Amino acid sequence: MKRKVIRGAMALFILLAMVITQSISVSAAASKFVTSVNTTNKVVALTFDDGADGANTNKILDILAKNNVKATFFLTGSGANNHPQYIKNIAAKGHQLGNHSYTHPDFTKLTATQMKSELDRTEALIKSLTGKTTKPIFRAPFGAVNSTVLNGVGAAGYGYTIQWNIDTIDWKGLTASQINTKVQTNIKPGSIVLMHTGAGAPGTPLALPTMISQLKAKGYKFVTVSQLLAYQNTSTNKTYTVKSGDTLYSIARTYGVTVSALAAANNITNYSLIYVGQVLIIPGTTVTPPPSTTVKYTVKSGDTLYKIATMYNTTVAKIAAANNITNVNSIYVGQVLIIPTTTVTPPTTTVKYTVKSGDTLYKIATMYNTTVAKIAAANNITNVNSIYVGQVLTIPK
Repeated sequence: MKRKVIRGAMALFILLAMVITQSISVSAAASKFVTSVNTTNKVVALTFDDGADGANTNKILDILAKNNVKATFFLTGSGANNHPQYIKNIAAKGHQLGNHSYTHPDFTKLTATQMKSELDRTEALIKSLTGKTTKPIFRAPFGAVNSTVLNGVGAAGYGYTIQWNIDTIDWKGLTASQINTKVQTNIKPGSIVLMHTGAGAPGTPLALPTMISQLKAKGYKFVTVSQLLAYQNTSTNKTYTVKSGDTLYSIARTYGVTVSALAAANNITNYSLIYVGQVLIIPGTTVTPPPSTTVKYTVKSGDTLYKIATMYNTTVAKIAAANNITNVNSIYVGQVLIIPTTTVTPPTTTVKYTVKSGDTLYKIATMYNTTVAKIAAANNITNVNSIYVGQVLTIPK
């Protein structure tokens, strides 16, 4: 009898573990990789990475205050330990706080557990000093990001990995004039500017007054990163993680864009220099679901209501209402959701896709939010199981 009770208890424990694991996998979505925001509004986010010394922090804060500018500071745990009062000053001035890790390691070389430790330690320290959270924004040390990092950071509670489209490289000791020229030359609506607070960037506090006045003269408004994200147009870009054997040409051809457009979107000057694991922005390639009054979607591992709502250009509230969901965090793998009336804009151009090893028509159709039948018809395929590596498929609108 005791053995039966023990076996029953063990079975219940295993079942609970499976449910908990599944619940975690459903709620943890990959962090969104952001280099700039797609908007026509003249808004710009000034961001500062704070390292171990933070020597220029108070000078920067004084200049921002004089010009009534709010910025975003990505903080390290080591820096917070070395100069806690500077961190308190940043928060007291009303600037946004982001997480820049504890020891500033290359996240592409860490496990998910190590990533979480770096982020959690920094978050706990910053919160103890300021009472404010660094969530939901993270900046990767060295800008080193790949899909594994995005998954790990997302699982740790950071929904956005914030890169930049203007790198002042102030840490190289550039002059104020050189720093300002980089910003003025590359500014566009929705820009994110990268600067540093440390002694290695003495030109930054000298460059700021002129930079701010010239940008204001051009009509720019200064916002924090979270405020900037609110300006994001609904037609966002896709991202692609570079794989072995990829070239800019092959990626551009796959997504039906030009090499020059791809390079421009990712600030690439040498078309031959891309690396495995690099996350690229694919410009103007949002693929939306087929038009329908009522769309049904089956929840997959890793999905969240926010992720699904973004996919279908709707809101979490509308999906929740359409499915009588009271707790927006409680969805489960295999659940069939009704997606309320969706306005769909089809792709502006016909997309070409080159079949890779391991591809199936179903996999490709899912990737482009279309059906196997439509791809088969567009390519005169009679046997949907007969596609081959290197075959160029037309993906119908």
